[in-house]
Parts: sequence; structure tokens; C-alpha cells
Amino acid sequence: MTDDEIIRKAFVENWILITNDKGFGEKVYRERLPHKGLIFLRLDDERATSKIETIKQLLEQYSGRLENQFVVVTSTQVRFGHTETS
Repeated sequence: MTDDEIIRKAFVENWILITNDKGFGEKVYRERLPHKGLIFLRLDDERATSKIETIKQLLEQYSGRLENQFVVVTSTQVRFGHTETS
């Protein structure tokens, strides 16, 4: 599937995408493709255990704020970017 197809499927099926692929961020943030939420991981430590721990902490602290948001997560901060969704 292409990135556009994945974003479209996630939108239709009401999924929040979690990725470290900058291409998805470009499509959602810059191209304004409709989405139900995108979590963009920008971690120095790309090991699975680090990603799991980061996502676990994100869900514990922000679970109620993730829907329909573009969220950039680093090892030290969480930033919510504004994008319009349909």
C-alpha cells in the first residue's frame, strides 16, 4: 500500500497512526490529508523497547488528547501540532 492508501484506510477505519516515517508527517501536516490522528516518533533510541516505553508513557499521560491530532514525540517532549481533519 502507498502512504496515501494507508492514511485513507486509517481515516475510514478510525485509526490513529503511529510512525517514525517522515513521509506520513508530510502528508498529514503539510498536505493536510484527512486523518483521525498521527503520532510521529522522533526518538534517538529506535529500539523496540524504547518505542514501547515511549508510547506507553504517551498513552498514560495524553490518551484523551490524541484523537484527530498530529503529535510529535521525542524522548524529552510531546508537541501537538494543529491540522484540520474532515
